[in-house]
Amino acid sequence: MASNTLPEQCKADPELLDVAQAIAETILRGFNKHYRIFRSFSAHAKEAFENRDWQQIQRLVADRIQVYDARVSEAISELRQHYHEVIQHEETWRLTKTAYIALLVDHYQPELAETFFNSVSTKLLDKAYYRNQFIFVKPAAATEYLESDRGTFKSFYPVDRDLRACFSKVLDFYDWQVPFADQARDVEMIHQALLDYLGEGYLLNELNLHIQVLQSPFYRNKCGYIMGQVINGHARHPFAIAIMHNAKGELEVDAALFNPQHISVLFSFARAYFLVSMDVPSGYVNFLLQLMPMRNKADMYAMLGLHKQSKNIFWRDFLQHLHYSEDQFILAPGIKGLVMTVFTLPSFPFVFKVIKDKFGPNKDFDQDYVRAKYLLVKKHDRVGRMADTLEYSNVALPRHRCSEEMIQELRELAPSQLEETEHFIVVRHCYVERRLKPLNMYLLNATDEEKERVIIDYGNALKELASANIFPGDMLFKNFGLTRFGRVIFYDYDEIEYMTDCHFRDIPPAPYPELEMSGEVWYPVDKYDVFPEEFGAFLLGDPVVRKTFMQHHSELLTSAFWQGKKERIQNGQMDDFYPYPEEVRFRNGDDGKTKYHGQVED
Repeated sequence: MASNTLPEQCKADPELLDVAQAIAETILRGFNKHYRIFRSFSAHAKEAFENRDWQQIQRLVADRIQVYDARVSEAISELRQHYHEVIQHEETWRLTKTAYIALLVDHYQPELAETFFNSVSTKLLDKAYYRNQFIFVKPAAATEYLESDRGTFKSFYPVDRDLRACFSKVLDFYDWQVPFADQARDVEMIHQALLDYLGEGYLLNELNLHIQVLQSPFYRNKCGYIMGQVINGHARHPFAIAIMHNAKGELEVDAALFNPQHISVLFSFARAYFLVSMDVPSGYVNFLLQLMPMRNKADMYAMLGLHKQSKNIFWRDFLQHLHYSEDQFILAPGIKGLVMTVFTLPSFPFVFKVIKDKFGPNKDFDQDYVRAKYLLVKKHDRVGRMADTLEYSNVALPRHRCSEEMIQELRELAPSQLEETEHFIVVRHCYVERRLKPLNMYLLNATDEEKERVIIDYGNALKELASANIFPGDMLFKNFGLTRFGRVIFYDYDEIEYMTDCHFRDIPPAPYPELEMSGEVWYPVDKYDVFPEEFGAFLLGDPVVRKTFMQHHSELLTSAFWQGKKERIQNGQMDDFYPYPEEVRFRNGDDGKTKYHGQVED
């Protein structure tokens, strides 16, 4: 534990202010390097999109995840090397934080720089961070009116209330080095989609009618998105234009989304992060929140690839919720997992998952293995079917808000992850996920019609995950959940594997019938062997579930289906995933490709 005060000789040292200034500059220099590298990934995304290098786009998203931690480690190493004697003292950090705030006055990413400061200081100060007064628990720099010289968005004004020319300029604005196959046709279809959404009789204002679009496109998978809004007097109409390549390599507008619900799905917690080049991230976040007021800042920063900032904002929101609520943390309802202990605050729509010290039977791996699986999901395309997670260390919860049942389970099952003080329960490591209704619990009380709907979607989820090179491993219903709009999402990752690492096999015939009846395995089984025909015995006990599954997804019980998906992936073939409904696509269903479509997700 660091001392509360510096020794007298340090207090009297007139150079301490200069040292604090140097430490602040070192940390900010580390952040600036991080953000330059972060933006370079988005610059490469434009080139990869133009070249149809879809694997490169996926690599950029995956590689970008760990850039932040590498820069934090660099900054820590430099500070320990040059300022080892003073970085353990609180007075140093009081002065350093003051100096750091001054450095952020004209900075374009001050909120991100504050989070970087927190990441560095909490790893250097040997103390319980929840008592630390020298981090940015609350933001010190305002971001509402930050603008770079380039600006956050571009405005286009029509002549005679005709927005077609504006949309044409929008498509030209991003300087893609690939031509549009038929830009005039695309513009006409965008314009018609707007009129269809607004409805007959809607009047376009003669004054203040214009279009605003964000300066950078949003890249993900095979698609580039233009995010903007039509301003009509006092009314704002958000839109997202999806740009894809046709079979000839030319650009086409695949859809123009004007329904705010459809636009919001693009930013679902079950979707991969975007690649976006931003001078002023807060400007993009504020603009997007105008388009999607149902989202929050934590959601937006996460989807822009700034997941550390998302974590910071989420935690501020969580602390505020604790302040204004009174309920206790309890063990999450449902079947207890073999790897995780899970607790929740009923009034807060998230769960906290802690890796146990010892796992249940047939779980022959350790905590590092589980963490690696969660990192895999973080870096992978979640195709709208895997819940995003927030990873935290040293989570301090007020002791009086924790139920004795929850504390006792942590003591018994995860003692290495638990620290207890008089006033706090400190969880050394946990994951936070959005709370979903476990699919197995939903099926217990569902009507036949409800069972049919969710089992169809469950099978679709498995197929989409397979196309994205993900094999869930444990496909039991308890590992899947339902969003509030009924979409099936996978959320238990300890047995997840790449499809390309699995060996999908048929069960060979038994040498003699008695052996088959004995229940003994008569064939060799390696670690990555999967026998799909076994799935039915674990999943299809309910007659309605069995009938629905066999009618719509019987191929999931064959090795041929899974092996076929694996071979497509190995051959570099990527299925198309559309996070919007089929009916809003301008050209759909005629190219023979496998397509998966979005619905309301969360």
